[in-house]
Amino acid sequence: MRSRPPLPTITQLPKQRVIYVDRDILVVDKPSGVVSTRDVPGQTDTLQARVEDYLRRLKIPGPTWKALKPVHRLDAGTSGLLLFARHLIVWRELKQVFRVHAIERVYLGLAHGDVPARTIESYLAADRGDHLRGSVRNPGKGKLSITHVRPVQKLKGATLIECRLETGRTHQIRIHLAEAGHPLLGDERYQRDFRGTVIPAPRVCLHAAVLGLLHPRTQRPMRWESPLPEDLQAIVTALS
Repeated sequence: MRSRPPLPTITQLPKQRVIYVDRDILVVDKPSGVVSTRDVPGQTDTLQARVEDYLRRLKIPGPTWKALKPVHRLDAGTSGLLLFARHLIVWRELKQVFRVHAIERVYLGLAHGDVPARTIESYLAADRGDHLRGSVRNPGKGKLSITHVRPVQKLKGATLIECRLETGRTHQIRIHLAEAGHPLLGDERYQRDFRGTVIPAPRVCLHAAVLGLLHPRTQRPMRWESPLPEDLQAIVTALS
């Protein structure tokens, strides 16, 4: 009798990582270094798998863990608040909320240089003409992307910043800051054109700190906050 292959190992999600859960939605504080969903080839220990395991293991009331769907994503290196829908109807409603940008999303980040307060607006494309993701001049070839940037604390060679998303394109904050001459610390992908002194960091220094929306069932305003994680706070302290 042929033996079954071992089940993939899933890292258990600590209870304190689940910020909010009810029968419709779940908000989790994602650690850095974990991909959001299982559609990355070869990945089994994803954040979605960890949340499914959490719901199954603790027998949380509500729809089955198999119905869980992420409403948006965070890059593997990015930490912070991520929203899941617990059934298909709510997922469709929330996807539309994100589509019309009726949601509050605030990120904290560490960027190179002295970053001024400004609004960055451009048209982002998956291929800007050189097989790289970035801004394009032709509006017909990109999607309108708007990021509001505010400095929080000036550091040695860097700035702790707050970014408010008016739109939510792939790598929007990372691209906008890099193209403005202030790439995020640890963002090797978008530091390619930076001519200043690169400050080393173990990961992309970006954290999803605030998430706010109307609850899809009750229409009650909901808002969650996640403080700057210890690894980024350590960099702030070192550069202060």
